[in-house]
Amino acid sequence: MMVITMLVNMDKMLKKAQREHYAVAQFNINNLEWTRFILEECNSNSSPVILGVSEGAIKYMGGYKIVVDMVNDLIAYLNITIPVSIHLDHASSFESCKKAIDAGFTSVMIDASSETLDNNINITKQVVDYAKDHNVTVEGEIGHIGSNEDSNNNGILYANVEDCIKYVQATNIDFLAPALGSVHGPYHGKPILNFDRMIEIAHQTKLPLVLHGGSGIYDEQIRQAIDCGIVKLNINTELQMAWTKAVRIKLQDDKEVYDPRKIIKAGEEALKKVVRDKIQLLGSFHKQ
Repeated sequence: MMVITMLVNMDKMLKKAQREHYAVAQFNINNLEWTRFILEECNSNSSPVILGVSEGAIKYMGGYKIVVDMVNDLIAYLNITIPVSIHLDHASSFESCKKAIDAGFTSVMIDASSETLDNNINITKQVVDYAKDHNVTVEGEIGHIGSNEDSNNNGILYANVEDCIKYVQATNIDFLAPALGSVHGPYHGKPILNFDRMIEIAHQTKLPLVLHGGSGIYDEQIRQAIDCGIVKLNINTELQMAWTKAVRIKLQDDKEVYDPRKIIKAGEEALKKVVRDKIQLLGSFHKQ
């Protein structure tokens, strides 16, 4: 008898990855079709998955509860048996985290990294206190992770080790996303990651580390990052670019198509290939 999975938090998922030296992908979702494509591909490869949802995507899809219900219903309909976590990505406030937790999100990321360290700690502690009462894991960020304008490391500040230690000890977060040279969006030039800092932060905090801006980081850098303590890699832009390229080709080749289902589905295989390639790269293949 096949046992259908229930949404889980990221605790066992990422601690297992930490022990066994691989990483789990967070793939951001933007609609029902993307969610289905990601779940199907991860399930067929027996890989755990984290579905990341930004505040913008939540607004676009109709609210926190709709997103959770959609994921739960797809899990049941598709007979998904892998561990699945639904994770609020880069929440800007305690209020946003609370709404996600109350709606059924199993993990949240509070991003108060633009605040002073003390303010970041206070905001994060508030989220952690509420989340722990609801069996929800919390990811926190320290040292601002840049945008594509910061590529080539112009303007990127690496997380300070002492600040990371203070932040982790004061907040009791589950996972840490320190700024280590990655950026959000496409890179303009080669990413320059600080692997020595990565190793030191992982050693000093003992926490599973998260690397944001996973789209565009070279494969050898990702493998090295896993060796240095990264257990979660966030991927969004690469999915968007692959899907959009395939859809553009469909629209160029088929001038008569108008059914939105056929248009959206045109990007399915391209998106699934990115998912499959990342699972294999991270080593989460058959790590259910």
